[in-house]
Amino acid sequence: MVFRKPPDGGWGWVIVVVSFFTQFLCYGSPLAVGVLYLEWLDAFGEGKGKTAWVGSLANGIGLLASPVCSICVSSFGARPVAIFSGFMVAGGLMMSSFAPNIYFLYVSYGIVVGLGCGLLYTATVTITCQYFDKRRGLALGLISTGSSVGLFIYAALQRELIELYGLDGCLLIVGALSLNILACGSLMRPLESSSSPPPEKTCVDKVPDQYFVYHEKEKTVEENISILEKGYTDEKCVNNVPDCKQESILNKNVLSSINLNEKDTYKKKVVEQTNFCKQLAKRKWQLYLTYWKETMVLFKNKVFSALFVAILLFDIGGFPPSLLMEDVARSANISEDDYYMPLISIIGIMTTVGKLILGILADFKWVNTLYLYVTTLLMTGVALFAIPFAKSYLTLAMLSGILGFLTGNWSIFPYVTTKTVGIEKLTHAYGILMFFAGLGNSLGPPIVGWFYDWTQEYDTAFYFSGFCVLLGGFLLLLAALPCWNACTNQSSKLPPNAYSYKVASNA
Repeated sequence: MVFRKPPDGGWGWVIVVVSFFTQFLCYGSPLAVGVLYLEWLDAFGEGKGKTAWVGSLANGIGLLASPVCSICVSSFGARPVAIFSGFMVAGGLMMSSFAPNIYFLYVSYGIVVGLGCGLLYTATVTITCQYFDKRRGLALGLISTGSSVGLFIYAALQRELIELYGLDGCLLIVGALSLNILACGSLMRPLESSSSPPPEKTCVDKVPDQYFVYHEKEKTVEENISILEKGYTDEKCVNNVPDCKQESILNKNVLSSINLNEKDTYKKKVVEQTNFCKQLAKRKWQLYLTYWKETMVLFKNKVFSALFVAILLFDIGGFPPSLLMEDVARSANISEDDYYMPLISIIGIMTTVGKLILGILADFKWVNTLYLYVTTLLMTGVALFAIPFAKSYLTLAMLSGILGFLTGNWSIFPYVTTKTVGIEKLTHAYGILMFFAGLGNSLGPPIVGWFYDWTQEYDTAFYFSGFCVLLGGFLLLLAALPCWNACTNQSSKLPPNAYSYKVASNA
């Protein structure tokens, strides 16, 4: 389908509003899962590492399954996927209220809710990109704040609901709120197709019409011959077994003389169809081979390889505070009277601020976005090292705000990827990096939880987290300093590839 030119306004602003609320409703609970994490620890009595898998899966499975999510949105459209995903998120949250053990939560909350969030994220980004071109950056920035605002509000909301209705009632109410995603999804009206005639089919597209569609006459003749042969042979074989073989051969010779030209035509077309399938399979194999060759070319770029390691280590070490900070405060024996606001809420609101400010800084020509991103990584590592020394609510709140602000570097990550590999390889490279980001999200909190189960304190766990983030930042800095300009100039001069990496949104 050929879409008309993006209107950059009109109904597109409705799309921005409903996409904002969609991300608010679907990501609010998974990002604020640290409040539920404490209740699950008390309810099931499992180790911190095993319990942390629930929140890790909910936040990482969507990134891990991003290729599948893109295929679904490309095949069925943003509106059906958003409505279906709304049922997944709401159903997964409600099912989690009846969880008899932690393993049930792995499926209901971790996989079902996580996959639903991944589908909704892809759907909202896709439909927004279709409606906006010149103002696409502004539109995407507005809808991306929905998840951060959701983290801020849901952290306090779930805490209050647990006190009033218990853990099960909280999950049921939050699941019911998620049903509003269905109303938001129904408003995601697809962009009207262009009135211009579709492009003419290429020779390759016309081949199936030539080889796979046969005349009804030829098809009928072959079916009749097959039926006559079968019926006549079966009857003779039943009545006279010794003469079965002889009669069958004689009958086949007689029938083969009928419409010999039609049978020859059919056989000829079968051969042509087979040859076409072989050529098509060979062509597809060449495309896949080219795809993997281009993937290997990406990793020959030193900055991209360092960026791949940095994003993996950053998510392993930088994501656990948003899940475990509430338990850190409880382990520090902080009084409830000093607890003015959930620490996860502070992380959420400062993440929103960080996305906006870092995004604005990235637009200045005198700011090198790669060095800006490296700076956020190094500062995050230092903040993680400082968590074990925080013994009061005020210091933990300050560190939560700093970590939340630095986590807003997600808004400049596409800029960094573009400067590293070039705009023509952005989709391919970004998909690879997001997959490993999801892997880091899934592994980070369980690793920190296992450190606690092993040492019975969080100090070693956050030293490990800080070391991971600092290591990723230093590796990226070392790779960028000597060859940053060379890598960017080389990537911008690469000739266009024979294989095109199309964005799932068709934007």
